[in-house]
Amino acid sequence: MIEKTMIEQLIFILLSIVLFVYIFLKMIKENDTEYIYILAIEAIGIAIDLIILSSNAKVGIIVRLIIYLMAIILPLVIVILEKKNINLIHRIKVLKADMYIAMGNYKKAKDILLNLIEKDNKVYDYHKKLAQIYEKEGGVRKAIEEYVQCIDLNKQDYQSYYRVSTLLVDLERKNEAIEMLNNLVSKKPEYLDASLLLGDLLLENKSYKEAAMIYLNAIKYNPVSYDLNYNLGIVYTMLNDFNNAKYYYEKAAELNHLAYTAKYSLAEIELIYKNLDKAEEYFEQALDFEELNPDCYFELAKINLIKGKKDLAVKYINLAIDLNSKKISEKIKTEPLFMTIRSRISIPFNLEEKEELQSLSEKEKIAKSHLENTTDITTNMGYVGLKNREEEFELEEENVKQKEE
Repeated sequence: MIEKTMIEQLIFILLSIVLFVYIFLKMIKENDTEYIYILAIEAIGIAIDLIILSSNAKVGIIVRLIIYLMAIILPLVIVILEKKNINLIHRIKVLKADMYIAMGNYKKAKDILLNLIEKDNKVYDYHKKLAQIYEKEGGVRKAIEEYVQCIDLNKQDYQSYYRVSTLLVDLERKNEAIEMLNNLVSKKPEYLDASLLLGDLLLENKSYKEAAMIYLNAIKYNPVSYDLNYNLGIVYTMLNDFNNAKYYYEKAAELNHLAYTAKYSLAEIELIYKNLDKAEEYFEQALDFEELNPDCYFELAKINLIKGKKDLAVKYINLAIDLNSKKISEKIKTEPLFMTIRSRISIPFNLEEKEELQSLSEKEKIAKSHLENTTDITTNMGYVGLKNREEEFELEEENVKQKEE
């Protein structure tokens, strides 16, 4: 029994020393101090065993298991995993980096990741985490470099394609972003965010037909996307294709009942087609959006003038002036319809242009202005006879009053 114990002890000491030396040499070779923790645990296990051996103390099976775990099992597991190309130390480092990222300590996280990349430049996760850190810190160019590394290591990493595109936009390198996004949507046409960003950039370049093609291709995969339907409404507005614009604005309004800008656009299109009642209905719905209130009241005043409802028109135009006197007063000057009620419009002496909420995007403002200008042209052309009759009526009314006097 004693001989058996001695053999077991000898095997334990030899194996633990071999593993200790192997881990130590590994640490020297890789110049990685993380291995020191494994060596420390192993050394403690060996030391406990030697103390027990020298004192001839009797210990239970649980203590023996702990000693074996520290001195042999843990280092042996590391050796086996590394033989299978699973570097446990590196994974522990990544966990530490994740912990620092969660704590907002990006400097320590970067130090760990850069150290890992220095040892192995072909690991996708290292570059991805580092790219995300640079992006959070505002290091746009460094973030792009790391995302490009991710794409080189994983050609299916479409998210990194998209992130590079957005960062290129931030750097005002929009042509490069367009090129990259075109490449991305050709490979993954269902990628909604990529199609939306590409469409926005094409809209900004006034490439309306190209933008329409991008949105139409994307909507095959995302038919219930409010943004795609709404953006198609904007594109067709700028192409003066008001039938298609109306169709997609209606789809957008169905998908989002709070789509007041879509309803405002629908109201303007109905005005173009002389559908006054429908236009009035849409303008009234758009009143729920505060930023559109002055314009809605202005347009409602025009509609009621055309319908011959002067009192209601006066009410609406004065409400519009109360909300933004300077803006609405300027619009009144260029709108002949208001000539017949000019005396009843309360324009203040000190015109005040209230600060708008600025919730409309640039493309929405451009499309809105385009619709309003088109509506003004068609309204003036379509109702010129009515305006002349109104003016004649006013003159006749004045003549009658003069004769009576």
